[in-house]
Amino acid sequence: MASAAVRGPGPARVVGLYALATMEREGPLYGYALAERISVATDGAWRPGPGAIYPALNALVDRGAARVSQDGRRRLYTITPRGRTTLRRIRAYFAGGDSEAPDLSRLWAAIHGSDDPGAHLLRHLHRHLDALVATVERESRSDRGRSLRTAAMGELGDAVRRLRSSADIRSPARGKRGR
Repeated sequence: MASAAVRGPGPARVVGLYALATMEREGPLYGYALAERISVATDGAWRPGPGAIYPALNALVDRGAARVSQDGRRRLYTITPRGRTTLRRIRAYFAGGDSEAPDLSRLWAAIHGSDDPGAHLLRHLHRHLDALVATVERESRSDRGRSLRTAAMGELGDAVRRLRSSADIRSPARGKRGR
């Protein structure tokens, strides 16, 4: 997934992408407001300071994904058509609609200190499943929480079926008999 707006792993990328999504959904925003929204979205676990917020916003401006204007003493950031295109491409990638995107799992495994992409993906999956369970528990009494739980169970069931039927996961004896 090559993004025209932001590149590279880490908090700056997350801040930039979240800023684009926020600008698309809510309109122009200030750096301080972005930090507040991130704090709320992470239940107060992370409130990036100016050293994280403004470099990310300025990178968006440098790459043409956002533009900046002065509003008194404050800078107001607005998403551009290029920023909207970037979000569409990223969303297509995560929805599985970008078939030309390279598989970067070996690279991410190496970045995280492993030469085993499968083990890296399993750790990543575990972290995401923990976050999903926490979200379902937090919203358990709402229709949204029940709907999310049902959808998650369906996706997990599909994944289990695909893993069980995978031609790559056969016992050696079974694979030899089948030939």
